[in-house]
Amino acid sequence: MPNPIEFYFDFSSPYSYLASEKIDAIAAKHGRKVKWKPLLLGVVFKTTGAAPLTQVPLKGDYSRRDFARSARYLGVPFNLPEKFPVATQAAARSYYWLHDQDCDLARRFAHAVFRAYYVDGRDISDPATVLELAAAAGADRAALAAALETPEIKDRLKREIEAAMARGIFGAPYVIVDDEPFWGADRLPQIEMWLESGGF
Repeated sequence: MPNPIEFYFDFSSPYSYLASEKIDAIAAKHGRKVKWKPLLLGVVFKTTGAAPLTQVPLKGDYSRRDFARSARYLGVPFNLPEKFPVATQAAARSYYWLHDQDCDLARRFAHAVFRAYYVDGRDISDPATVLELAAAAGADRAALAAALETPEIKDRLKREIEAAMARGIFGAPYVIVDDEPFWGADRLPQIEMWLESGGF
């Protein structure tokens, strides 16, 4: 069985959303599974000195245009939310807790969160919204709400981010195929070619 593809993302990253809509199908075409790993870009940016693209002088207007153009190119529905970016701790912590229970449920939840934010404009920084989306995906809302209050789930996300940064991950989406790193949704064609050719 080939190694799974690793997919690092932040729910508040438009390019992560775009990649999330394609990565599983790309992997499946080549007999691969995908490990989804949410992180918090805000934590990573404290090390890299980066900032959300829309907040960078001169890059902001371009990035907003490119988000929409990239979505059209990939055939993915997209609306930049009015409130952007947002904190995604509740969603990321929920993902890891759900993943420990049921991988498929966690994946459905992740898609629901991305689409709620980038299609419907819902506020995914609100824990109540996150819990509602998790419940709609099939999770036990009360159990998840209780878990989100525990230090264990907070520490879990912290450890995941630290482990990602220790591997050199500095942005999102960040995809690793057999130790080969690819940063950005615009690298999806390269990822496909890499999988088809066995590397180049």
